[in-house]
Amino acid sequence: MKISIDHKSPIPLHLQAEELLRNMIKDPQYADGKLLPNEVDLAKQLAISRTTLRHAINKLVYDGLLIRKKGVGTKVAGVEVSSRSNNWLSFSQEMQARGIPVKNFELHISWVLPEGPVANFFEIAPDKKVLKLERLRGRQEGPFVYFVSYFHPRVGLTGEEDFKRPLYEILETDHSVIADLSKEEISARVADKTIAAKLEVESGSPILFRKRFVFDRGDRPIEYNLGYYRADSFIYTTESRREQ
Repeated sequence: MKISIDHKSPIPLHLQAEELLRNMIKDPQYADGKLLPNEVDLAKQLAISRTTLRHAINKLVYDGLLIRKKGVGTKVAGVEVSSRSNNWLSFSQEMQARGIPVKNFELHISWVLPEGPVANFFEIAPDKKVLKLERLRGRQEGPFVYFVSYFHPRVGLTGEEDFKRPLYEILETDHSVIADLSKEEISARVADKTIAAKLEVESGSPILFRKRFVFDRGDRPIEYNLGYYRADSFIYTTESRREQ
């Protein structure tokens, strides 16, 4: 493919470089994990500074389209999925927005007595049952995330809902409950035998573990969610702006 930048164009060089990179990663030769040209050579070929090129690369890394490894190089992110913590959506809504088809490998619904952390979060008695929703989800090629969600009895879920629909759409449309605030804890873990079997990895493999605490517009707890992600198939991106 032709690799060049129009230096006479009013479009800033870093934006042209970003668009060029977006076109490059669509090329089949990079789809199998082949490294992109190194920064020095590519910047020289485009007649731009390494700083300008790095600006464009960083944007695509942030968007989850490229992976950069120090001492190795930059390559297309491939099957990895990126999730951002700002402007959060349900998993189904986020994957739909990214054009990623989602397959449900398992879906289990049950009524259980809440364990201590769940009962404490919901501020309910431990002998009051809550709805538990378990979902194993991923691409057609295989699962990459296992979700376990518990819901406050106040929400009104019966277990008869069609949970193939986006979760927060169900809550809002069917039960007039609007998920408004999400607080999250993210950590690294090793997969035990149960999680390893579900995610199709070796027992002891590294996984990304995320707790999500969801509240309604009245700051009342509505969902306690645990997510177990394959470390080789998921990137979690956060965004923050420094206060002036």
